[in-house]
Amino acid sequence: MRHGTRQLTMPEISLQQQQVKEAVAFLRARLPGLPEVLIQLGTGLGGITKAMTDSISIAYEEIPHFPRSTVTSHAGNLVCGRLAGKPVAVLQGRFHYYEGYSAREVSFPIRVLSLLGVQTAIITNASGGLNPAWQAGAIMIFRDHLNLLPDNPLRGPNVDEWGPRFPDMSQPYNQELRTLAEAAARKLGLAEVCSGTYVCIPGPSLETPAETRMLRLLGADAVGMSSLPEVLTALHGGLRVLGLSVVANVNDPDNLAPLLIEDIVAAAQRAEPRLQQLVVEIVREM
Repeated sequence: MRHGTRQLTMPEISLQQQQVKEAVAFLRARLPGLPEVLIQLGTGLGGITKAMTDSISIAYEEIPHFPRSTVTSHAGNLVCGRLAGKPVAVLQGRFHYYEGYSAREVSFPIRVLSLLGVQTAIITNASGGLNPAWQAGAIMIFRDHLNLLPDNPLRGPNVDEWGPRFPDMSQPYNQELRTLAEAAARKLGLAEVCSGTYVCIPGPSLETPAETRMLRLLGADAVGMSSLPEVLTALHGGLRVLGLSVVANVNDPDNLAPLLIEDIVAAAQRAEPRLQQLVVEIVREM
């Protein structure tokens, strides 16, 4: 399915409902237990599954109607098991609007897991820093966001049993979880953990100097090309949401150096042990 920005029809929504039901039924039959916490992993952040116990890994292509990741740094597995004693589901790799998927398709796994009974979503990614006070390798706790994607996963006829037509967005990131994350960072002695506003752009082209200045003026502290379709779908489904981003580099629009995606992946991988520590501690303290 490729809907672009045209109007979605009821038959298309009904088809997606059926696809979601089939994926839910498949996982309900395969999983030894149902997860309570969902962890979405982003670029270069796939290693947390090594800390899990009693885990089962299912490739995305085995799950009915799951999209296929085309990004090499995204493994493409659903891993379910226990992390810090809690039943969790880890999405090891995500999908992006720039790959050609609609926002609904990008967030399809989140919808499926929300209907399996997940109550909390921890959404992680790698981003480019816009706040000049920050350093590369910082971990940003999402305080708020700006969605600049030309699509929304909730666009089209609403499925009332999935969530409300107009979900409240006055506090998209759960305050209790944000406080817990800050306390966990202090307990672990993690440096460079900050709070800020994330902006999502379509991509896949990186930002020009003028675009970097514009995003700063809009109030964004970090920029990326993912996560918000998943966040919106999780909120629509009634989940508590925590957003965490590894700031892979800090953009200086007056001295913008060439940047390769390989450099972003490498920076995210260097920060991964700290992010993993933080996520495990957050899950433990839930």
